[in-house]
Amino acid sequence: MKIQEITEKFGNLEIFEKRCIDDDYNEIVIFTEQLDHCSKILEKFLGPAVKPSDLEPSKNHKKVADEFGGILKKQTLFQKDYDDIMVIAMFWPWGNGKQVTLKIVARRKK
Repeated sequence: MKIQEITEKFGNLEIFEKRCIDDDYNEIVIFTEQLDHCSKILEKFLGPAVKPSDLEPSKNHKKVADEFGGILKKQTLFQKDYDDIMVIAMFWPWGNGKQVTLKIVARRKK
């Protein structure tokens, strides 16, 4: 699984900021009103969020997300394993309520 397969589906989004785009890590900032659309795209590839917003993260959620900045109660985590690759995606809402950082990562399973 290449994360570009996922990010190509975001082609019609208005991107507030592109922070990092490479083969195994993408970080962009989108507008909050696009969150539902992005969630639906991620669900098609990764299934439903394993840690929805407003749910306390488990030890496993924290372990998975730790390398990429961690995961807090107000954030969302998607995760799916593809053979020897783990793909995760996280929504990090901003305090201003207007933007959301989206991180998508593909890593070999340890």
